[in-house]
Amino acid sequence: MSADLPWPALPSSPTVLIPLGSTEQHGPHLPLHTDTTIAVAVTRAASARLAAPVVVAPALVYGASGEHQGFPGTMSLGTEALRFLLVELVRSVSLWAGRTVIVNGHGGNVRGLADAVTQLRAEGHQVAWAPCAADGGDAHAGRSETSLMLHLAPHLVDLAQAKPGNLTPLPQLMPDILARGIAGVSPSGVLGDPTAASAQEGQRLFDRMAEDVATRVSEGHVGPDGCLMHPRAPGAARGRGITP
Repeated sequence: MSADLPWPALPSSPTVLIPLGSTEQHGPHLPLHTDTTIAVAVTRAASARLAAPVVVAPALVYGASGEHQGFPGTMSLGTEALRFLLVELVRSVSLWAGRTVIVNGHGGNVRGLADAVTQLRAEGHQVAWAPCAADGGDAHAGRSETSLMLHLAPHLVDLAQAKPGNLTPLPQLMPDILARGIAGVSPSGVLGDPTAASAQEGQRLFDRMAEDVATRVSEGHVGPDGCLMHPRAPGAARGRGITP
């Protein structure tokens, strides 16, 4: 982490990777910092795959999580405050970084993130973002995120409390989520089924995520919303991440 170093130890004009997560409910079996934990781990693993100079910044642990506000523990900045925070942060980092890439672990951050990066690029800053995305993952606190946390921090996963939540596909749920929040569609806060999760699956998901981010950073081009596109999948979704 760059914050572990004194300033003279930082390389000249590095690529700075900033993990962006959230602090929000993840059902009764996962910690509130699940998105941040995944974003930090993916960012560090991606940085190890990239040519120097690359530094990993301290994580941003609060995001836009208003859809989870019906549950205690959720702490949300909201979209506009997140946009403003990212704009000011990247303006500061740009004074010494070669470029900045924000690695996003929470789908609710995307609108504020895309707006911020679009504005910053119009100002001339070398900045983009990349999602912690995995094809085929379920929506929130289900099999995918539970598997990832069993791989990354198994001591923080309480499988005795893991129960299936709302299994309706996310695109069908989104109108109700926007109207009533996650609590309105799932009393437990879970979208998906965490009961079949495993550390082995989590490691496979994690390795794919880290490789995807590294490839986007090293080879991808920037899409119209500031997202780095995978060079071998130019038509792929820009990536909300694996969780709303």
